[in-house]
Amino acid sequence: MSNTQIRKDDHLRICLEDDVQFHQTTNGLEKYRFTHCCLPELDLKEVDISTTFFGKTLNAPLLISSMTGGTARAKEINYRLATIAQTHKLAMGVGSQRVLVEKPEVADTFAVRSFAPDALIFANLGAVQLNYAYDLEQCLRIVELLEADALILHFNPLQECIQPNGDTNFKGLFDKINNLCSKISVPVIAKEVGNGISQKMAQKLLEAGVKAIDVAGAGGTSWAKVESERSQYSLQRRLGETFGDWGIPTAECIVQIRQQFPTVPLIASGGLRNGLEVAKVIALGADLAGLALPFLQAADQSLDALHELVQLLSAEITTALFCTGNQTLADLKHSNVLEAIT
Repeated sequence: MSNTQIRKDDHLRICLEDDVQFHQTTNGLEKYRFTHCCLPELDLKEVDISTTFFGKTLNAPLLISSMTGGTARAKEINYRLATIAQTHKLAMGVGSQRVLVEKPEVADTFAVRSFAPDALIFANLGAVQLNYAYDLEQCLRIVELLEADALILHFNPLQECIQPNGDTNFKGLFDKINNLCSKISVPVIAKEVGNGISQKMAQKLLEAGVKAIDVAGAGGTSWAKVESERSQYSLQRRLGETFGDWGIPTAECIVQIRQQFPTVPLIASGGLRNGLEVAKVIALGADLAGLALPFLQAADQSLDALHELVQLLSAEITTALFCTGNQTLADLKHSNVLEAIT
């Protein structure tokens, strides 16, 4: 097993078994509440939570956020997640495909398209790898292998600082991202990994050519804590503890970016744990809501557990719309039924 594969297995184990969640910083959604409508003037059966993203119709505004790949355990999880994405018409991202470039023999752990022929699928690579001998060729390779509809470039400077021997040269990336976006045939999505994207950074990334933003704000899994937990070195462990709650809450990222960019495709992730929180981020202006840990925990159990999770999430979103008097997600976005709690 390569060092990258060992790290992937460590990440799965730690996320499933250890407490590596934000404790002090929240996703910010507790600062908002819906105005209850006692007479919705709707039939619950007519509430429609479907949406479209990058031209594909989804049954719900749900993205199975990027998580894993490269190992036997990751392969089983990815296949289960892809099956669910196909069955329920959801979007799905795979974990970083850097390990695939390093070890082509693990390609089958990412090859989910046969399980999800119609699903919206996102390839994934760390943006910083563009400074480490990765270029258009490698990006095209991972997109083609996955038959992906878009490419996620994820940004993880804090994680790389704490990860032993992390890739920390982020200099000059805007130009390289611009070059990549101008040449690749699929849309590029800019995504953080749990520390948030500010309005200022979103603007620079959009100017560089990315087509969508996934804010991946603070409030969920802390990758500073994950890397701290797996580190063999005291300095890294203590550094991860210090920065364990670092980042911009998810809700703040959504509000800032949507106010400045009213039409950019916007994904909200970072600490979302149920369908009520999904409804809140949609009301704040997001187009999709990404969840990772709830899907990972269910996928680690069984396909049945995943089916139950999606059914619950969908019922929660539907109930939120019904009890605020909104028939569709578009209605919810324009209803002004989500108020800040002062």
